[in-house]
Amino acid sequence: QVQLVESGGGLVQAGGSLRLSCAASGMMIGLNAMGYYRQAPGKQRELVARITTSYSTDFADSVKGRFTISGDLAKKTVYLQMNSLKPEDTAVYYCNANTIITPYVYWGQGTQVTVSS
Repeated sequence: QVQLVESGGGLVQAGGSLRLSCAASGMMIGLNAMGYYRQAPGKQRELVARITTSYSTDFADSVKGRFTISGDLAKKTVYLQMNSLKPEDTAVYYCNANTIITPYVYWGQGTQVTVSS
């Protein structure tokens, strides 16, 4: 059974930094990309950043220039470095993995990131 295990959330002041880590365990076939989504109270879950097996990256416009994503997808690990954090970055952050075969998507348990003003 595949599990995505996340770590690194917490409370930080505006302007600070946090680093999230995610590692997948278990048999995962056909991995295509890994990344992070976030969901703030009362809002829909949204893509923050992702990295593909060819190491191309995508970022939400709201985090470009502040967040970077890296990882070793052969080892099924991904990292999200978050700098210059803002209160509006406060959310539960979910690790995500996409595969080209069923079940196509896996989710981590979520980690809380809170940015105080």
